[in-house]
Amino acid sequence: MADVFDLTIIGSGPGGYVAAIRAAQLGMKVAVVEKWSTLGGTCLNIGCIPSKALLHASEMFEEAGHGFKALGIDIPAPVLNLPQMMTHKTETVAANVGGVDYLFKKNKITTLRGIGTITAPGKVLVTPQSGAATEVETKNIVIATGSVSAGLPGIEIDEKTVVTSTGALLLEKVPGKLLVIGAGVIGLELGSVWARLGAQVTVVEYLDRILPGMDSEVARQFQRMLQKQGMEFKLSSKVAGIDKQDDGSLKVRVEPAKGGDMEMLDADVALVAIGRKPFTEGLGLDIVGVALDERGRVRVDQHYKTSVDGIYAIGDVIAGPMLAHKAEDEGIAVAEILNGQAGHVNYAAIPAVVYTNPEIASVGKTEDELKAEGIDYKIGKFPFTANGRAKAMLATQGFVKILADVETDRVLGAHIVGKNAGEMIHELVVLMEFSGAAEDLARSTHAHPTLSEAVREAALSLGDGAIHI
Repeated sequence: MADVFDLTIIGSGPGGYVAAIRAAQLGMKVAVVEKWSTLGGTCLNIGCIPSKALLHASEMFEEAGHGFKALGIDIPAPVLNLPQMMTHKTETVAANVGGVDYLFKKNKITTLRGIGTITAPGKVLVTPQSGAATEVETKNIVIATGSVSAGLPGIEIDEKTVVTSTGALLLEKVPGKLLVIGAGVIGLELGSVWARLGAQVTVVEYLDRILPGMDSEVARQFQRMLQKQGMEFKLSSKVAGIDKQDDGSLKVRVEPAKGGDMEMLDADVALVAIGRKPFTEGLGLDIVGVALDERGRVRVDQHYKTSVDGIYAIGDVIAGPMLAHKAEDEGIAVAEILNGQAGHVNYAAIPAVVYTNPEIASVGKTEDELKAEGIDYKIGKFPFTANGRAKAMLATQGFVKILADVETDRVLGAHIVGKNAGEMIHELVVLMEFSGAAEDLARSTHAHPTLSEAVREAALSLGDGAIHI
């Protein structure tokens, strides 16, 4: 190929495609290598976007079946049309993927179909599914290959009855019994989808709590909410094996994490959701000498540069939370850095959301982390049971919790459990981005009646006290 690109990105997920667009906006000649037939990576194709389509649809199904009557809406019991629900998911994915394709064309970004292998600094070999490989010359390379589902030793994934998140989004019927291995974000989100549609869901978690890494008070209260919704939990437990039966069902061997008597659980489908691992296969990193860390992630400096000049990495393939928006921000930052600008990501103010019902959203430090770091903090809390809009919406589950420095009043972290928590968290993200104090938020007028008033009330409670409780 005669073209010499300013930047070649391997992977078109949120990190890769955003980096490409920003680099093109800055006047760079950009190519993106993508092995799949569609752009958007895991997030748009088999992750964030399709799961949110099913989460929303299943919430509507549950609300129609159980929530309408109290609002004075009398309808017959809803009937699940799973093929149509899956069609909605597919159409949602197609619209988002098509949007990225349009943006590439608009920004004159070259798409190269195939597996990208770095053969030397400034050279990427693109191997398509059929036909000859092509070597691309480029001034800089960004690795944005993302992550894949982590597996369990001795457990074979067939994406039919023993599935990852990919297979859980493609089930052709509602399983009678769904066993979820792992009580993290993916397991709880997909578990809740199928629970709402009629599955009996049991979650097995190795640790003694759900949602590792999130605020422990939030996790405890949220587990109770999920149990009221019918989900069962076996904590401090591990899956020792899965045996497929002649009738297609599963026998799952579960043991206490610290050892003890085994029990057998019946399941129709088992979802392995124990986390994700960086995807570096076939990149040729060992050939060019790109260093990895002890967890198989690409090592980078504060400017996303690897151990080899001209090669950079972003997103799930490097250290940090495996979040699409974290990858996007790194994509923008690396494009700006390569253009001589001061690209930057504030890792202390990256929100995280669990898209269950109610949602969980958090930003900054947890109470557990502040205790461990010996930071003197204060807590402001406000329940949605005392919020007028929440009462009107029959959405009184949950609360807002804000953590602030005792001496400076600076907000250090925030956690929301409730309807639309993922939308409400962002005023706290902005506040923290500007190193704001709880008083700043408490003195900001919030429209009435809104769910967001609970955020202000939590901030008020850090000072002279909340008004409505």
